[in-house]
Amino acid sequence: MAALAETTKPIIEKKPVSFTNLAIGAGLNMFEVTTLGQPFEVMKTQLAANRGQSIMQAIRNVYGRGGIFGFYQGLIPWAWIEASSKGAVLLFTVSEFEYRALVAGASPFMAGIIGGMAGGLAQAYSTMGFCTFMKTVEVTRTKSAVQESTLKVAANIFKKEGFAGINKGVNAVALRQCTNWASRFGITRFAQESIAEARYGSKDTKRLTMADKIASSVVGGALSCWNQPIEVIRVEMQSQVKTEGRPEKMTIGKAAKWIHQNNGMKGFYRGTTPRIGLAVWQTICMVALGDYFRDMFGTN
Repeated sequence: MAALAETTKPIIEKKPVSFTNLAIGAGLNMFEVTTLGQPFEVMKTQLAANRGQSIMQAIRNVYGRGGIFGFYQGLIPWAWIEASSKGAVLLFTVSEFEYRALVAGASPFMAGIIGGMAGGLAQAYSTMGFCTFMKTVEVTRTKSAVQESTLKVAANIFKKEGFAGINKGVNAVALRQCTNWASRFGITRFAQESIAEARYGSKDTKRLTMADKIASSVVGGALSCWNQPIEVIRVEMQSQVKTEGRPEKMTIGKAAKWIHQNNGMKGFYRGTTPRIGLAVWQTICMVALGDYFRDMFGTN
């Protein structure tokens, strides 16, 4: 009987990483950030760095830094560098860790969470660390009459503080990405199964329509923002806003203490509204549209 059980046990195969999927991921990331993604990112960062501002004050402040283009600060080159590379890093890492987790006996749901966590960490420590830092610098640095280019600002920071300087706050970025993708993959897939069971009587998600997938992505994206305190800490660590008494060398612990000291618990949730918008838009692009294009090209 033991031998029979062994022969009927399903064979776990590693999902091959398709170069078409990598191109789709890069293309969707570029589309996401160039449309609604960067304006949401700028607003989220503005509110998290300037926690006394209302949403309307933040909008006026951002608009005053360049009109409509103020909402696209940090897009070129940092957001584009990040967008064109982080999708490939995510796919490669998720594929490997999801396979290893399944082989070790994890359920598909848990394997997806493990893969998402590993993928988020890989993103943070490869390209996202310094790109996220430079995007935050662009939004929070003081604008002067003699405007330095963003590349010169990056060069000055590197010259003064080295590799650690341009990767300031990378541990907070890693913690955010790790929890982000674990939540987005897990919650979105759970929502898809729930919708499929409620509408079609089965957890088979192949019958889901595009509207079903967008609805589940909205749920997954919005609920993944439970980790907003991590994001506010990350912005504070990378912010160029000068305030009297603010610690010069920020760690996650020092940043958390500074935020609580000045703004209380509510300070950890500044920028939640635009972040929910960003998370929903990212999840629609990468999960719902990603599934659609993978189906179209036969690489799902």
